[in-house]
Amino acid sequence: MLQQFFKYLKFEKRFSQNTLFAYQNDLEQFSDFINSSFQLDLSNPLSLNHNHIRTWIVSLMDSKINSRSINRKIASLKSFFKYMRKHHGYKNDPMMKIISPKIPRRLPSFIERERLDKLKDESIFPNNFTGTRDKLILELLYGTGMRISELLSLKETDIETNNSLVKVTGKGNKQRLIPLHSDLLNLLDSYITQKNEKFPQSKTLLIVNNKGLQCSRKFLYNIVKKYLSFITTQEKRSPHILRHSFATHLLNNGAELNAIKELLGHSSLAATQVYTHNSIEKLRIVHRQAHPRGG
Repeated sequence: MLQQFFKYLKFEKRFSQNTLFAYQNDLEQFSDFINSSFQLDLSNPLSLNHNHIRTWIVSLMDSKINSRSINRKIASLKSFFKYMRKHHGYKNDPMMKIISPKIPRRLPSFIERERLDKLKDESIFPNNFTGTRDKLILELLYGTGMRISELLSLKETDIETNNSLVKVTGKGNKQRLIPLHSDLLNLLDSYITQKNEKFPQSKTLLIVNNKGLQCSRKFLYNIVKKYLSFITTQEKRSPHILRHSFATHLLNNGAELNAIKELLGHSSLAATQVYTHNSIEKLRIVHRQAHPRGG
């Protein structure tokens, strides 16, 4: 049953490899739990009821798993039972009585524009191919707001130089076009020239590692963390903070929420609206500092 479900997610729903891994991990964890606690098996979903699932959720809470992670695991189970109803005629869905834990509102972290402007300083990057590539990685993540997985899958042919656009393939293989500013286009041109001279066999992939091969997520993460440590003392220095910064700075400079939604590749406006809270927080700070009665 599980393997059929995973094939369905991969080939029909077209989930990314990372999402597939998360679903597989969640369902295998649940399967192990009900097997050890109740001697039940997920291959026989009819034997399960909502009390088995609630017991599992309580065990996750007791293990100090945060609400966001628990909700993701619940979503994985809900998808599995929905699949069983739709494709195998199962009428017993224990997830119907399961309520997800509330998640405390957490504002996306971002880096101030003035700090990110310090990445324009050429002296922090090596004067070679590695330096050009590292700078491009940072500029693409901040200049387009793309996800790290989207950057990893970029090909040279996705860059539309004549139209100053990059074609990004996001979740569910949905494609979107993001404008590129002139400095980023010039950096891309310089990088591609250097890359093809150094690694002529790597003309398909855009971003490559030091051997001319496809980068891993960890490789990109370490590059971003390294350079962000030069410009900020913030604890969060992941590639995703550059995506948050991209969206927050656009909003603070007057961009419409719908336009930001399209640039980020969000499927619903609700996912984008979280950035309005950062904007409101900024207004509160300005008011507190500048208004005679703000303090």
